[in-house]
Amino acid sequence: MSESRFIDLETKLAYQEDAAQQLSDVVARQQQQIDTLEIALRALIERVNTLSVQEGPKNTLAEEVPPHY
Repeated sequence: MSESRFIDLETKLAYQEDAAQQLSDVVARQQQQIDTLEIALRALIERVNTLSVQEGPKNTLAEEVPPHY
């Protein structure tokens, strides 16, 4: 193989390594965001459950008398 082919291959490899590192960084950032969102979601679910218990059961729409009666 000629030296120029080796240089071309090394250049392509360097770009691929850089692209792989950038993708890895993006995936790591996305995982951190997912973890943060999961924590927030659990807190919201807990808050809704707490509010539901504090307010007690509500009448459902099926049990309510229509306004024209």
